[in-house]
Amino acid sequence: MDDTFPDLGALADDELKKLIDELTAEEQEVSYRRRILHGKIDILRAELVNRLRIKHAAGESAISGADVQQLTDILAGKAIPDGDS
Repeated sequence: MDDTFPDLGALADDELKKLIDELTAEEQEVSYRRRILHGKIDILRAELVNRLRIKHAAGESAISGADVQQLTDILAGKAIPDGDS
């Protein structure tokens, strides 16, 4: 199937059922991939939080001047946050 939606009225019942099955399988694949990505993101965030805790416990600053500048630029509309492109 291409990116255009088929003329549903022109499809036979078997073709319609096949299309439903194909799209259901595709949705399940996308859903699985999304769950894997969310798991990886959770692991990475946990690692970042752990590192920030270690820095804080060692008396280091958890954020840098560059972090503050990036936030200032985002709030002023001068920069696009990472991942929003």
